[in-house]
Amino acid sequence: MSITTAVITGDIINSRKDSPEAWLTNLKKVLNTHGKEPKQWEIYRGDSFQLEISPEKALKTAIHIKASLKQKKGIDVRMSIGLGGKDYHAEKVTESNGSAFVFSGECFENLKKQTLAIKSGNEAFDTQINLMLQLASLTMDAWLPATSRVVKTALEHPKSNQKELAALLEKSQSNISEALIRAGFDEVQKMIQFYTTQLIQL
Repeated sequence: MSITTAVITGDIINSRKDSPEAWLTNLKKVLNTHGKEPKQWEIYRGDSFQLEISPEKALKTAIHIKASLKQKKGIDVRMSIGLGGKDYHAEKVTESNGSAFVFSGECFENLKKQTLAIKSGNEAFDTQINLMLQLASLTMDAWLPATSRVVKTALEHPKSNQKELAALLEKSQSNISEALIRAGFDEVQKMIQFYTTQLIQL
């Protein structure tokens, strides 16, 4: 099966406990860095969204979205990543179709307590990556706003070292180092790398 695109479907956890301004700005800002509205991303039903992205970038993008939204206390996000094809190109991403869209929708419906999962139609790949995502979520779901902000900045500036990140965030280098360790950032990076290498073999 040829994987030509990825579709991230998500909704905001605890969206009704706060005013939409609390998370909507962060969501729009992060989606805008990954595509154009409404062809590549769209917010619908108030607190749900869909984003089409290249398969290679899908996992890193989902984690970037999570870190962006978790900058606000009490807010989190559930997301499914569908990997597959695209048969119908519409002006709005929510009206486009293909196996990537179908998988993303099916995966989202089955999330239950999980906050991040993937479906490609390749059972071995999905089982392996989803196990890693479940383990990673134990740490990622617990990120506090300050930690999330550091993770978000580190993902946005992949070539920056801790000293440069500290300058960007007006924090001490030790603050940045501690936040990245707390966030399990090295392990998250390794997981993204592993996902990418496995994806090439599909």
